[in-house]
Amino acid sequence: MKFAVDLAVCQNIGQCSFTAPEMFTLDDDGKLSFRNEATDEYVSPELTDDDADSAQSAAALCPMQAIRVD
Repeated sequence: MKFAVDLAVCQNIGQCSFTAPEMFTLDDDGKLSFRNEATDEYVSPELTDDDADSAQSAAALCPMQAIRVD
């Protein structure tokens, strides 16, 4: 299982960073840190079961629905 973030939809609100801070962080400019690694979409490495649960919570709470878990 992996998660993906649609960086065109993400508005850097940061709800994911409160829900799953071990996976989602904001940089010093308040932008999702995955923007340093991708421009359109960030796809995570394979997740552990615990990380998958955290990613699903972050996806459910994202106000822009920019996160999906596959």
